[in-house]
Amino acid sequence: MNLPTKITVSRIVSIVVMVITLVVLSFIKEFHSPILGLSRINLVYLILCVFFLVASFTDYLDGHLARKNNQVTNLGKFLDPVADKLLINSLIIFLVTKPHFVGADQVTVTVWTAIILVARDIVVDSLRFIAAQKNVVIAANIFGKLKTVLEMVFISVVLLNGFPFTFIDGDWNIYFVRVAEIATVAASVLSGAIYVVQNRKVFLGD
Repeated sequence: MNLPTKITVSRIVSIVVMVITLVVLSFIKEFHSPILGLSRINLVYLILCVFFLVASFTDYLDGHLARKNNQVTNLGKFLDPVADKLLINSLIIFLVTKPHFVGADQVTVTVWTAIILVARDIVVDSLRFIAAQKNVVIAANIFGKLKTVLEMVFISVVLLNGFPFTFIDGDWNIYFVRVAEIATVAASVLSGAIYVVQNRKVFLGD
């Protein structure tokens, strides 16, 4: 197992540990995470945000190292998108909820947003699978990359409770989150539709 693959595996393991930790905290009724002053940022979510950003960087790092050092392997090709989807979708689904330890004013992800984002990934991944069976490679396009960047920004914004707009009186932090949410959903739907339209021959005929 080369270095890029080891980085990918470590990311998967850390994501599993993250999910288990969040589940455990959700069952500890006595645990209430502190809010960081006027920023209204929850400490647990701040730690989650740092973890998410580091994990997102390692997603770029392992791919960069694999290409640079000519260490691209089939195992790496399989594990890298698994780690990517596991990281983003697990957080998207978790952020639909509002665990007791985060506080009443924590912004959440809407259910419909979570459904759309996860469903889009399922459709595109299924399309790629069918294409692979026919020896067709579906490369990521600019819209897919934009969607991934917006998802990362959106998740970070939710974890930070709409910071820095939390310093402004009113619901400006919520409006900020919803704008990021709408942009992410729009990019997700658009990129998914483009993948399907451009590669419709994959599933319409042999």
